[in-house]
Amino acid sequence: MKHTLLYFFLGCSLLSCKSKTENTAEISETIVTEAKKPFAWEAANVYFLLTDRFNNGNTNNDINFGRDKETAVLRGFKGGDIAGITQKIEDGYFTNLGINAIWFTPVVEQVHGAVDEGTGVTYGYHGYWTKDWTALDPNFGTYEELQKLVTTAHQNGIRIVMDVVLNHTGPVTDTDVFWGEDWARQQPQCTYDGYDATTLCTLVANLPDIKTESEKEVELPAFLIEKWKKEGRYDAELEELNSFFATSELAKTPRNYIIKWLTDYIRDLGIDAFRVDTVKHVDEAAWSVMRTQADLAFASWKNTNPDLVLDDNAFFMLGEVYNYNIGGGRDYDFGDQKVDYFAHGFDNLINFQFKYDATGDYEQMFSSYDSILHTALKSKSVLNYATSHDDGQPFDKDRSKAYETGTKLLLTPGLSQVYYGDEIARNLTIPGADGDATLRGMMPWSQLDSTETKAILNHWQKLGTFRRDHLSVGAGRHKMLQEKPYVFSRTYSKNEINDAVVVGLDLPEGEKEIPVTPVFKDGETITDRYSGNTATVKNGKIYLNTAFTIVLLEKI
Repeated sequence: MKHTLLYFFLGCSLLSCKSKTENTAEISETIVTEAKKPFAWEAANVYFLLTDRFNNGNTNNDINFGRDKETAVLRGFKGGDIAGITQKIEDGYFTNLGINAIWFTPVVEQVHGAVDEGTGVTYGYHGYWTKDWTALDPNFGTYEELQKLVTTAHQNGIRIVMDVVLNHTGPVTDTDVFWGEDWARQQPQCTYDGYDATTLCTLVANLPDIKTESEKEVELPAFLIEKWKKEGRYDAELEELNSFFATSELAKTPRNYIIKWLTDYIRDLGIDAFRVDTVKHVDEAAWSVMRTQADLAFASWKNTNPDLVLDDNAFFMLGEVYNYNIGGGRDYDFGDQKVDYFAHGFDNLINFQFKYDATGDYEQMFSSYDSILHTALKSKSVLNYATSHDDGQPFDKDRSKAYETGTKLLLTPGLSQVYYGDEIARNLTIPGADGDATLRGMMPWSQLDSTETKAILNHWQKLGTFRRDHLSVGAGRHKMLQEKPYVFSRTYSKNEINDAVVVGLDLPEGEKEIPVTPVFKDGETITDRYSGNTATVKNGKIYLNTAFTIVLLEKI
């Protein structure tokens, strides 16, 4: 992808846009990063947002490609964009929430037309209906805006997780054609009763399935050639493709074209991680190829941009294997065979079990997750979530347990995923919204003015920043120090980083006595990050008087 050419299509002329190389040189000279905090992916606090529903930073890009039909409730574009995410990074919203990685829904060009799913007209506002992997959708923003987002995030110690789709194209519409039988299949539809019935099929009707298992070399679809020629970038794209295939020695199969296009964003921008959609619906060998190419692309970016490199962390790949749960260890069971996706390029899988485990007591969940992560899943990780964009049964659908949700999610071993609005109890029941649309309302920024919302947000901020600042919370070893009132420790020792904390939950209001041995020693001054109070360890304990039932203890 030669994005100097892509800029012209996305909103600025070749004369006014600088090349990637020139922009990078300027960034290298001016970038000022905040004090670097230790970071490990296995302890990350990830914020997941729908690009179109989070914040409208540029109202000039709200309508494109004639997408002006009346849609079903929350099934059309609402204006959120890349610029809006950057604004909130600059405002300190994510930093104050303790977020150190942002995952946003795909921003590549979506199908231009709409489909009627039986419940009304729907556009590809969610980003999972790709038309062209090499271009950004103007509804989401320009390549320059994406470059600024990545740079701004890195300046604030925040990693970028790009959501990518390899499994399918967008649906066929009045203005969007089928990619052709060499590239994709339109039938049969998946029945999910075995491996082949999950991978060699379409997820739903009219969602063409890329033939990721195919070893047949294919030509570019005619519509894509025509599109690139119209945009004035066909020759450049073809030259890059030929260079990629010659260098990688990969065959020109459907999956390898798309892998090239996706890893370009790493190579050009320094994207830190991929969240991979619909993992179990793709031949697992494809993921090994993607991981190899992603690693090469990340190494290339680091080599080209040494002044912009945050640390020596490798590229990170997390996957959505629908219904995978931490209790299954490394394998996902299709019924007729099992697949270990961790052995095919993935560092992490989304844990669909968390919302069920969170209904139990703290110690049972914490100790169980700790044990699995340090045995069956050693060197790997899971991402826990309470709410998502397509889970119709979230942990707290009616938002009556906002404090409990934050406490359990942010203190559970593994990665935490804060779904946009979890931190302010965003309404998930929207009149007229059908299916998953009700989970995808606009981020209600005006709600932050209310006293109740501020109190909830404050709780999430305290827990989130504590988690971010202590690798031990997400990646350390868990140990119960006291059953009632409940007190536990987390300790982390790796890569010359030693970190330890003590946490107390369900404590009495007012005076409280907390055991801290063997984590903290007599005479040491300890701070409770939740209240801001300090105390000195005496006889293996500290004594605090706060109005809260939780303490987050750290050594100054």
